[in-house]
Amino acid sequence: MEQMTLFEEQPAMAPLASRLRPDSLETFVGQEHLLGRGKILRQLIERDQISSMIFWGPPGVGKTTLASIIAGKTKSEFINFSAVTSGIKEIKEVMRQAENSRRMGRRTVLFVDEIHRFNKAQQDAFLPFVERGSIILIGATTENPSFEINAALLSRCRVFVLKALEEKDIVRLLKNALANPAGFKDQNVQITEDKLQAIAVFANGDARTALNTLEMAVLNGEISAQGITVTKEGMVQCISRRSLLYDKTGEEHYNLISALHKSMRNSDVDAAIYWMCRMLDGGENPLYIARRLVRFASEDIGMADSNALQIAVAAYQACHFLGMPECDVHLTHAAAYLASAPKSNALYRACESCKQDVKTMPAEPVPLHLRNAPTKLMRELEYGKGYIYAHDTEEKIAHMQCMPDSLKDRHYYIPTDQGAEEEIKKRLEEMKARLREK
Repeated sequence: MEQMTLFEEQPAMAPLASRLRPDSLETFVGQEHLLGRGKILRQLIERDQISSMIFWGPPGVGKTTLASIIAGKTKSEFINFSAVTSGIKEIKEVMRQAENSRRMGRRTVLFVDEIHRFNKAQQDAFLPFVERGSIILIGATTENPSFEINAALLSRCRVFVLKALEEKDIVRLLKNALANPAGFKDQNVQITEDKLQAIAVFANGDARTALNTLEMAVLNGEISAQGITVTKEGMVQCISRRSLLYDKTGEEHYNLISALHKSMRNSDVDAAIYWMCRMLDGGENPLYIARRLVRFASEDIGMADSNALQIAVAAYQACHFLGMPECDVHLTHAAAYLASAPKSNALYRACESCKQDVKTMPAEPVPLHLRNAPTKLMRELEYGKGYIYAHDTEEKIAHMQCMPDSLKDRHYYIPTDQGAEEEIKKRLEEMKARLREK
């Protein structure tokens, strides 16, 4: 917990991103949809009329910086609070201070970084003070607030979505770092436009990553009497491996598997392979991806191409045998096959429709003629009486009712005209017609 007033000049040894943190809306880069002239968040900050809010966005887009700017403009007491290092005890102490300030006519703005790390009990501790107006809560999170913030607390906060910075915004930040006295102005850094662009692409919308990468490139540059030159070799070392935004247990996990599933469903082979590789690059367990492919094979392809299930299961087995990195090609094989296969959700619809009837319709007993009769007593009770062995008929179809009476006319599986299902549809229609003729 830190009481914040005016922001002191950052020491020279602080990271570049810290030294160049904007202290006004005029120097803030990006988020024009929120902070452009006339936009609501800008007006709230400039008029000092802020209310409780949540800043939601990926890392390095300015959530903490916005809180700092608010701290500099608000006439309230401003407290910086970290969900990583604080618990219920610290929350109660802050709330006690805020309540005392409220009684003396002063507002308290409480900034909670990584608010999604608080559990339900910790979040609930804020609620009565937010309701009473003892504090104005500003939370920052990289996770979807709908999933991570208590509904009661979320309903009392306004959510502002911050977007990843565009490449042009990143380049602007980098050029400012080179020209700013707090950056590299006095070091005469020589770096080409294409290298700045490469850093911007590598940063993937994250200003902090961009500035840290620039700082590393400068520190590893060639020093001469004229200054520092950022070389191609130094750049390669700095941007050789990008850490993509991916949390195997968070929202991005579900976003990427959704993108993979929907790309395959839309028969977009290239997109399916891309999203699958994104998940692997983020460290996803290949067996998880393989299990999703197995599900897809029956849910979205089904009997339009029954080979799809065999391919998906074989890919799962290959992943189990080999593991990463060798099994990536097997997942690519399966994803490409499933994406290019004919599509049918007839089996999925049949399953869901039948499950609904099982839940809502009476659980009728199995008809006597379908029951097994292994004992004399069961035969005396007419178990199995009237059963017709289909193989004894000429057409291999017995004219008997297999459904319970209340569902005798219900049809769950309705084949489409896609792939092999077209032939299955014709065969089922022929069999139904023969049964009607008898």
